[in-house]
Amino acid sequence: MPRTLQHPARLVPLAFLLVILLGTALLMLPAARAAGSGAPFLTALFTATSAVCVTGLVVQDTPTYWSGFGQAVILGLFQIGGFGIMSGATLLGLLVTRRLRLGTRLIAQAETRSLELGDVVTVLRLVLVVTVGMELATGAALAARLHLTYGEAAGEAVWHGLFLAVSAFNNAGFSVYSDSVMRFALDPLILGPIMAAVILGGIGFPVLHELRRAPLWPARWSLHSKLTLWGTAVLLLGGTAAILAYEWSNPATLGSFGLAGRLLNAAFHATILRTAGFNALDPGAMRQETFLISYALMLIGGGSASTAGGVKVTTLLVLALVVWAEIRGEPDATAFGRRVSREVQRQALTVVLLTAILVGVAALALLSVTAFPLRDVLFEVISASATVGLSTGITGDLPPAGQAIVISLMFLGRVGTTTVAVGLALRSHQRPYRYPEERPIVG
Repeated sequence: MPRTLQHPARLVPLAFLLVILLGTALLMLPAARAAGSGAPFLTALFTATSAVCVTGLVVQDTPTYWSGFGQAVILGLFQIGGFGIMSGATLLGLLVTRRLRLGTRLIAQAETRSLELGDVVTVLRLVLVVTVGMELATGAALAARLHLTYGEAAGEAVWHGLFLAVSAFNNAGFSVYSDSVMRFALDPLILGPIMAAVILGGIGFPVLHELRRAPLWPARWSLHSKLTLWGTAVLLLGGTAAILAYEWSNPATLGSFGLAGRLLNAAFHATILRTAGFNALDPGAMRQETFLISYALMLIGGGSASTAGGVKVTTLLVLALVVWAEIRGEPDATAFGRRVSREVQRQALTVVLLTAILVGVAALALLSVTAFPLRDVLFEVISASATVGLSTGITGDLPPAGQAIVISLMFLGRVGTTTVAVGLALRSHQRPYRYPEERPIVG
């Protein structure tokens, strides 16, 4: 491999691109389509990109358009996309966090070199055990419910349960039902396991690694873990409360349910907006206020080095700490007795600013090639760039140019933030000199 391609910032996108192209080729085979003829290139490319980037946006209905083989290919793609990016991003994140210098052979050496607070093999084993264990447990729970309560044949229930479980843990959002999971809107034994898998998959393995080492010793947790766990809890509870407040009387969403149904679906939607992509409610029927809340939750996303997308919880909280320190006139951004380094502050600002620019440019481009209202276009763009997978229903009606824009967004949203963050961390260096300081007027 050329030396220039061994850098993680180049190798990660290349690996994703190769898997997407392979998935596209497989989905174009006649055996992958229910109709028995090969899928068009753009449809296969869109679906493969959505699967590998664990997004969940589709231009064709998954259970009716794709054959069993095609659905298996899709499952394999989002399993590879989720597991691959988790293990790779986790190792990179841990190495960068421990301030170890990484050479151009980082990816190849990751399987054999040890970390300061844990062996790489141990972390990879944790990734494997948690992924397989959670997917099998969730799949078994869903399969039992589908078979015993909904009368699905045993084999069909197992397949559907496993598909949903893998999709949920990897925050992929693909479903084997044409209405996603809307038919189960009042079933906590279906929505509950899906939510649990989504949350666990979206926390990130650096956090799970620390929780495994010291589950009852919060004082030993890193600042990253504390920010991730607290931020996740606040966003889930706050998102649930906000959705309840604005959708309580909306007859097209929560208004038709009783108290238990409203609580369940508000919690489910707040969880899914953290980049999972399933829907038990119709996103397009929600109120304008809920749309604004959805934009924010999708953009934030989940934990770093996880299956979730978005700018990540810790990124947002780092910037919040910077703002709070500036308001209080303090020189350092601090939390839980720790100071956030200036390098991390700059990285967080860069990720958020680049994401905002990407969303703005993509929304303008999509508005230029479609006649959809801004509300729906912005929802689609944020959903794609944050790899959420929710849609107001316009994905299947996008013209080829619009599909190409969304494909690019899903790819950049999945590998872009990780690549930028890691690339910035690895390229961090100090000049032997500093320019004279000057203070431009701000505000």
